[in-house]
Amino acid sequence: MTSFDVRIGINPISWSNDDLPSLGGETPLEVALTEGAAIGYQGFELGNKFPREAHALRRALAPHGLALVSGWYSGRLARCSVGEEMAAVGTHLTLLAEGGANVMVYGEVADTIQGSPVPLYKRPQFVHASQWREYGERLSRFARFTADHGVRVAYHHHMGAYVQAPEDVDRLMENVSDDVGLLFDSGHMTFAGGDAVAMLERYASRVCHVHCKDVRPGVIGLARNRDWSFLESVINGAFTVPGDGAVDFPALIEILKRNGYRGWLVVEAEQDPAVAPSYRYAEMGYRCLSQLVRDRGVTQ
Repeated sequence: MTSFDVRIGINPISWSNDDLPSLGGETPLEVALTEGAAIGYQGFELGNKFPREAHALRRALAPHGLALVSGWYSGRLARCSVGEEMAAVGTHLTLLAEGGANVMVYGEVADTIQGSPVPLYKRPQFVHASQWREYGERLSRFARFTADHGVRVAYHHHMGAYVQAPEDVDRLMENVSDDVGLLFDSGHMTFAGGDAVAMLERYASRVCHVHCKDVRPGVIGLARNRDWSFLESVINGAFTVPGDGAVDFPALIEILKRNGYRGWLVVEAEQDPAVAPSYRYAEMGYRCLSQLVRDRGVTQ
């Protein structure tokens, strides 16, 4: 029998958005931590309001009984050498390791348009097989380096970046070693035109971190038809929390259980808290995931 050992965490983006500070920028970190713990979340991913020193970070989380889940790292291996990236990640890697996190969310930001007012079809893409091969080699070496420090790379396929579409994930997985784990994001995969259930089934054995994000298909349709940027799509409500959109979360959780996933299920849904109140939506996402986990006989 496979072991299914999960904890449910959340990203502070539900309260304040790192890419769009105007969305919840006035909300103190303490509000997010207090409300998240009250709802039942067991941990938080990092956001820009968190302390960047391990002792201060633990001091912020401990009173709420919260763990450090992980933290986004803006990687540039599509343009930089492995040596340059090893030097750049040092402080962040140390913070994660000393804070108790064992995965790092790697987001490739070289040439990305995810934060720019540019239509998503203008995202960067690798054209030649040699580009994929060289990128995979650099990423694999980088992942071995972080693993030596107790933190596994969880590669985040992301709208507006080199690895966005299902076929990009296929090429990535073909060209990296097992040292590179996959962060599976149900919302980004669906927005990118993929079948989230089919893609998770294909790569469940490589998944080391999960972002649980739902989608509103009508908004995604508008985003495609009107050539919206990523941030325009977010502002208009492309994403929401589990249980409030079209993603088949019961099927996703069943796949993770069948494959013995051990790790975090993280609610991470970029929305405008003025439109989607933080506490109400964070609670909605938690209730959805916790019920699905309980239904499968697992105690978080």
